[in-house]
Amino acid sequence: MSLSSLSALGIVTAAVVYLLAFIAHVAEWAGLRGVAEAGGVGQSAGRREAAETRSEVWGRLGLNLTIIGAASHAVGVVCRGIAAHRAPWGNMYEFVTAALLFVVVVYLVLVARWNLRWLGIGVTLLLAVGNGLAATVLYVGIAPLVPALHSVWFVIHIVAACLAAAALNVGAIASVLFLFRSRAEKKSQRTGEPVSGFMARVPSSRAIDTVAYRAHAFGFPIWTFTIAAGSIWAEYAWGRFWGWDPKETWSLVTWVVYAGYLHARATAGWRGTRAAVIAIIGIACFWFNFVGVNLFINGLHSYAGI
Repeated sequence: MSLSSLSALGIVTAAVVYLLAFIAHVAEWAGLRGVAEAGGVGQSAGRREAAETRSEVWGRLGLNLTIIGAASHAVGVVCRGIAAHRAPWGNMYEFVTAALLFVVVVYLVLVARWNLRWLGIGVTLLLAVGNGLAATVLYVGIAPLVPALHSVWFVIHIVAACLAAAALNVGAIASVLFLFRSRAEKKSQRTGEPVSGFMARVPSSRAIDTVAYRAHAFGFPIWTFTIAAGSIWAEYAWGRFWGWDPKETWSLVTWVVYAGYLHARATAGWRGTRAAVIAIIGIACFWFNFVGVNLFINGLHSYAGI
């Protein structure tokens, strides 16, 4: 089997394993349906303990599958680079698979360091869908880099973009989970019943909001550096730092959204739901810039399309 075929197999295998991990995390959530927080009235301790044990088994299975998927994913990306004799990000297929590898590595570090496994259902869904689309829709054969990509600044620019992608996607997933937890807490306050289901196992909405903020606060400076590095690379490749190319414009739009997110939190006290909504808008802009611009809008970056 050639390295190119092994790379493609690694990405397809990763997509399938991530999907299985997502299903395991869904079972983890479903196993706690109707189970209230510890101390809930009208619920036996034995029933709650049995449900939590089953949920824990599914959760660990989901995490283990994610680790296996990450290993297969890494094989796919590394073999692609070796087969191409260059950094594996010369087109949209390579960009997406490399960026998602950064996402899963950051997620696994967060789980190991801070036990943030509750992000697993969102992360594995993103990984399964992203790698699945890359393998079925975005895939292209290995080809030489176009002349514009022969620059060390291109490598710096893409690595920074992938790291920013990891942080901003984690922040967006936390923001989505914040909305679910916040809704559960409001219902609990309204009815007087304890929070139940998997929402009883995730941290409080305030803690989730803090995780989302820290992820965005980490990712935003890296995204700023990504744009700066891209500008330096543009001057090297095209003789100008900025030219309002569609990719450059949407990079700026994405930057403004996230700058607004951080500014609103720092000055106007926009936390909670309003901040989460801005974060979700931000990740939508990010992915449109990362993929949509290349596929649907002609510009100097059109070489990166499929």
